[in-house]
Amino acid sequence: MIQTPYLLFLGDAPDPLAAKVAQGIKDWRPEYALGQYRMEGCKADMKLPDMTLGEAKAAGCKTLVIGVANRGGVISQAWKKVLVQALEEGFDLASGLHNLLRDEPDLAAVAKATGRSLHDVRIPSVKYPIANGVKRAGKRMLAVGTDCSVGKMYTALCMDKEMRARGAKASFRATGQTGILITGDGVPLDAVIADFMAGSIEYLTPENDADHWDLIEGQGSLFHVSYSGVTLALIHGGQPDALVICHEPKRSHMRGLPDYQLPSIEAVRDMALALARVANPACVVIGCSINTQAMSDDEALAYCAAVEARLGLPTVDPYRHGAARLVDAMLAV
Repeated sequence: MIQTPYLLFLGDAPDPLAAKVAQGIKDWRPEYALGQYRMEGCKADMKLPDMTLGEAKAAGCKTLVIGVANRGGVISQAWKKVLVQALEEGFDLASGLHNLLRDEPDLAAVAKATGRSLHDVRIPSVKYPIANGVKRAGKRMLAVGTDCSVGKMYTALCMDKEMRARGAKASFRATGQTGILITGDGVPLDAVIADFMAGSIEYLTPENDADHWDLIEGQGSLFHVSYSGVTLALIHGGQPDALVICHEPKRSHMRGLPDYQLPSIEAVRDMALALARVANPACVVIGCSINTQAMSDDEALAYCAAVEARLGLPTVDPYRHGAARLVDAMLAV
């Protein structure tokens, strides 16, 4: 088990979105997040106390969590001095990057010498089956997006919170490193061998009570040429009964792909629904989730209202405005 509380390592993150792992932990497990460690040039800020390793140790932090999700998921050489020092000062390390802590000889050697633990959460811990497409009892909602990092995890977590407040049966199903660090369980989908990705989501969302909802964290986008494969695996393996379309209006292009413009919400709705109905012909789109973080209150409300009028679907920022209307629409399926 990863020891808590955490010191969130933001490294030299070039922008706030690059530190989405830290942001997710801070927002959904604030009791774990005591402080942040930022290197020179860091452009992210979780609005937590900036701490040295010594200050974090004195405050009770037990694990330094790499809160950066860079393109390719690599451990930067620029971080190594801090990571080694953290081990020497008594911290465990936790990471959700593709580049594993345990595969770095210097980190592995220091961890062994100091008796500290290296936690790589992006390693599949189960031998997943190949998907069989057999319909299973229970209900499932999947968040799909116009792009990466638009709020798919937040949407599912907000809906899970609302379901629990109502006493309804629901489970948030994590499919990425941040969700796994928040909940302690899940499938690191983009680290699963391709033939087994859809099967891993069948495994993650097993047969359940007829009125139980699995709220599945989305990944990537069908329109993102780098990461569309994980999205399709979620759609077919999850066999969703309901889709929520997630969008961030202030993007000028796809994340990391300046030559690719974002698709419209309508395009994502139509393509995702057609592909979802391959595995579940009864699937429907039940609402839109808009990430309005970069908007004023009035601008956010106006944008959501405009999308709702255009598409005829309940449209909210579930983190800002609450997820009640999305849950109402889901339970009506």
